[in-house]
Amino acid sequence: MSYSDLPTLNVALNFITASALLAGFVQIKRKNKALHKKIMLFALICSGLFLTSYITYHLEVGSVPYPFHDWTRPLYFAILIPHVILAIVVAPFVVVLVVRAFKDDFERHKRLARIVWPVWMFVSISGIAVYSMLYLR
Repeated sequence: MSYSDLPTLNVALNFITASALLAGFVQIKRKNKALHKKIMLFALICSGLFLTSYITYHLEVGSVPYPFHDWTRPLYFAILIPHVILAIVVAPFVVVLVVRAFKDDFERHKRLARIVWPVWMFVSISGIAVYSMLYLR
């Protein structure tokens, strides 16, 4: 595997994370706490692997400019900017969610998860959109 393969790995990890987040949401709505926990830990691991791969890629390659100067350019930045900001903001809250769950502080976990889960899902899905716009044309 070379550095040029990492964006594809990253989008795969984002897709897996988004899928796991959705599956974890479904399981907690079904009150299947044990499966919810396993799925959400899997989502956390995938996000961690993504972050490691993403940082590795950008340390080696640097910033990748958006190459198109058409109608998609403002759309790209309209997705990219909130994606980056929310990715930075959500990360510590995900850690807090995990800590609360492991401390059996489920009421506070649940209250925070109602805010953090949609943001984490947005970051995963918008990451897929950014990749698609940057690499699939």
